[in-house]
Amino acid sequence: MGSALTTIGLPVALGIIMLGLGLSLTLADFRRVLTQPKAVLIALLCQLVVLPALCFGLVILFQLPPVLAVGMMMLAASPGGTTANLYSHLFRGDIALNISLTAVNSVIAVITLPVITNLAIMYFQPFDDQLGLQWSKALEVFAIVLLPVALGMLIRRLWPKFADGMDRPVRIASIIILIVVIAGAVASNWALLVDNFARLALITIVFCLISLALGYVVPRLLRIGRRQAIATSFEIGIHNATLAIVIAQSVLGSVELSLPAAVYGVLMFFIAFGFGFLIRDRSLSADPAHAPAT
Repeated sequence: MGSALTTIGLPVALGIIMLGLGLSLTLADFRRVLTQPKAVLIALLCQLVVLPALCFGLVILFQLPPVLAVGMMMLAASPGGTTANLYSHLFRGDIALNISLTAVNSVIAVITLPVITNLAIMYFQPFDDQLGLQWSKALEVFAIVLLPVALGMLIRRLWPKFADGMDRPVRIASIIILIVVIAGAVASNWALLVDNFARLALITIVFCLISLALGYVVPRLLRIGRRQAIATSFEIGIHNATLAIVIAQSVLGSVELSLPAAVYGVLMFFIAFGFGFLIRDRSLSADPAHAPAT
């Protein structure tokens, strides 16, 4: 039961989520990056360079075992989740910037995620018999991440009305399938999760807070508009934990490797919600016009 969920259920759930993302994207979302180059560049540097470095420091500080250390680094290398768009909408961020960042991040992650994961495996050496993500497995990451997005975008391009009509059902289906699959995976690995939850709870909470704060504070210090800073905060703070779980379990074949992402995936929603209220209150009082900075 557990292996079927891992090998079939999780990739299918992620595929539907990424298809849903593609249904909401157009080429204009990628072109829009050029209208806000400073905000996008800052967000990408934070996500691709600063965050993995901070996560590496946390892993060393918390003295995690090698497998969990690599799992944390894989989580740090994962792009922003589609939930970031929802949180940005709730707390009055620049949703257009979120969509553009998610689009660009998903493409870049095909390269950066295998690279960061392999560097972590080389450093921490959790597996005696594996060298990490080989080219064939990196191609699996490409297939898991980009092909459903490209299919969704193609459907939107050819049949826009159908894409609009399918947007909500696909989102609902992806949430239901994801809950069922993750519940099944948790149930089948319950003892392993319980044994490691206490060890991982604190580091994942600290990592989530650092990710959210980094995404908000750095753009503000560099004079990016408040709505854009809210958008980048959620984009950097809400990782695609499902992607990290799928790659850990389906591609690298390690349940233990997926534990940091599993714990983070549960806790981040509550932390991001609280953080959203923290930055939303300030934005309402200080930036009533909500004028986007280009």
